[in-house]
Amino acid sequence: MMTNLTSADGHSFEAWIEPAQGPRKGGVVIVQEIFGVTDQLKSVARRYAALGYEVAIPALFDRSAPGSVIPFDRPDDGRALMQKAALDQSMMDIDAARAALAAHGGKVGVIGFCWGGGLAFRAAQILDVACAVSFYGTQLRKYLDRPLKAPVQGHFGKTDDHTPPDLVAETQSYLGDLFELFTYDAGHAFANDVRPVYVPDAARLAHERTEAFLAKHLG
Repeated sequence: MMTNLTSADGHSFEAWIEPAQGPRKGGVVIVQEIFGVTDQLKSVARRYAALGYEVAIPALFDRSAPGSVIPFDRPDDGRALMQKAALDQSMMDIDAARAALAAHGGKVGVIGFCWGGGLAFRAAQILDVACAVSFYGTQLRKYLDRPLKAPVQGHFGKTDDHTPPDLVAETQSYLGDLFELFTYDAGHAFANDVRPVYVPDAARLAHERTEAFLAKHLG
């Protein structure tokens, strides 16, 4: 269900909340691609809620275009909204979602995809999260300016032109032992099961590794 949250600067925005199924193990903030809070991301939220995590997906476009969900065949529209987003404000919104989950008890982790995969690195650098997972995070060089405070697991396609191998290697070298890296025979967005670039075997393995990583760090 959609609910309203408020950031530290007073900004009110929507977030999709997926209640945990069974005994609650903690919380997971899912950080969006450039397409907004899509039905596909809600299905990912259900996947992790089924494992016992309460999940929140903050609507990061609400600051400039409230309620925006961009069709997957119009990436330029999503990219334009992403470019309007200020990093510090996006992090405040992610932190508000984190705080809402933390208020219900347990540790909180972050999973980000594409744009959100890059923001997941920043969350592990500056927010009070137990861990973060980056699925093909973009704009990586932007986050090579400070150390990690929490462990990060990264999943990248070997032929992803958004994150070429040299940039992924540079990221791994800079962030050190707290960054666990996996690569796959796939391109960008390989885990998005409603797009033509979906690679089922890679997505399955990446989610299995994510599940184990969350179980280790969230308990």
